[in-house]
Amino acid sequence: MNTLATAKRILTQLRHDHRTVALMVLMPSLLLVLLRYVFDSEQMFNRAAPALLGVFPFTIMFIVTSITTLRERLTATLERLMTMPIGKVDLLLGYAVAFGLVAVVQVALAATVALTWLGLEISGSVWLLLVIAVLDALLGMALGLFASAFARTEFQAVQFMPAIVMPQVLLCGLFVPRDQMATVLNWISDVLPLSYAVDALTQVTTSSEVDGTLIRNLLVIAGCALLALLLGAATLRRRTP
Repeated sequence: MNTLATAKRILTQLRHDHRTVALMVLMPSLLLVLLRYVFDSEQMFNRAAPALLGVFPFTIMFIVTSITTLRERLTATLERLMTMPIGKVDLLLGYAVAFGLVAVVQVALAATVALTWLGLEISGSVWLLLVIAVLDALLGMALGLFASAFARTEFQAVQFMPAIVMPQVLLCGLFVPRDQMATVLNWISDVLPLSYAVDALTQVTTSSEVDGTLIRNLLVIAGCALLALLLGAATLRRRTP
């Protein structure tokens, strides 16, 4: 019940923040449309779009969640909530549920636009594509919750994007296949969760087979999101007696 109450509070706040909702829900779709006409080639778009269905929601959810959570830390909203009979994990799970619902809408809209209007073709299951993209958005959300603990201003929260998000985007295999990177970079990419998301999305696009590698990638993404949530819970401390 505490988790659902927290989720309801966050969703109520988002309902009155139309710009944030528009950023989270519409921006991935708009970026995909822009990408399609930048390439002006269905073949190149089909090659890049599946990975970006994960990268765009991951990045946007990280930015919005880190700033939103930091704002609640700075205004002592989280601290006041911790005086109530609610656990840290329940609190962050409430955030996860709220932003997770937004992520479902975000990814569903982006996938619908890509598959219908922009002509994206995939060999695997559309539902599995949606599941992976939603997991990726949830991963960005969880990392944003965790990163908010180390920022003191909203500007600092945005500064974590180059440190946490951009290395993953550059090394996930989006621009160059990971096995063609320098050995050190390949090793680094192996410990970055976005690499497994891009691998999973690429596999669903090119094959209808659900094998052990795909299941492993899904478990890694979900496990990293859960770990980030638990680490975020560990950072929640009351600062006043």
